[in-house]
Amino acid sequence: MSNPGFLRKSRHFFYRFKHAIAEARRLEDEARVNTARVNSRDESIRKYLSDNAVRKLQLGSSENVLDGWLCTDLHPPDPRVVFLDASCRFPFEDSTFDYIYSEHMIEHLPYEQGLAMLKECNRVLKNRGRIRIATPDLRVVAGLCASELNEDQQRYLEWATREFLPEGRSDRPAFVVNNLFRAWGHQFLYDEPLLRDALTDAGFTDIRRCEIQESDVPVLRGIESHGRHIGEDNNRFETFVLEATTP
Repeated sequence: MSNPGFLRKSRHFFYRFKHAIAEARRLEDEARVNTARVNSRDESIRKYLSDNAVRKLQLGSSENVLDGWLCTDLHPPDPRVVFLDASCRFPFEDSTFDYIYSEHMIEHLPYEQGLAMLKECNRVLKNRGRIRIATPDLRVVAGLCASELNEDQQRYLEWATREFLPEGRSDRPAFVVNNLFRAWGHQFLYDEPLLRDALTDAGFTDIRRCEIQESDVPVLRGIESHGRHIGEDNNRFETFVLEATTP
């Protein structure tokens, strides 16, 4: 006579065992891929540093491959982009780069990892090196849930509902805000005061807000690409940019 409880436990153990084996294989494959990426990356880094007197590091390049920059990403979509996990120690010596740029990337890290990334940026920048960070503005996102909305907020809500929410879904602002947090793997959104605090804690000084595509440093002008994907008006509405220097 069969024992239903024993059979259930056996099936449960079997499925857990299968899952554990599959996960172990996935991690093994990922480790193998990352090892190959690191080996290829190291050669790309050596060549870049050898060929460029002014050294510029881009974090989270995605498809925005900038000429004259060492473009990096956790999942490189292009052979010109090298593998780099920005949540870990950077594979560079101290005071290697003149400039660092990151657009819509830091919000994909939890706060503590984002702060660690900024500290690594400070470490690998030269004296008086400059960092430029573009990221969604939490103040603007939260403002979408206000009881009264201005024309720009209403336009953004209508656009986001049309582009990203399933057909028939209510256009209440809460749906748009929740989607912005969830849909692209965002982990932590900053407002300007908090990002300023994080940059200060990481050791940066002379923190200033910049307009998108604008900078008093020529190499940091016209390098944002997010507007090409969501529209320049939407990008200017949801994004803010800070620059800072090392002491």
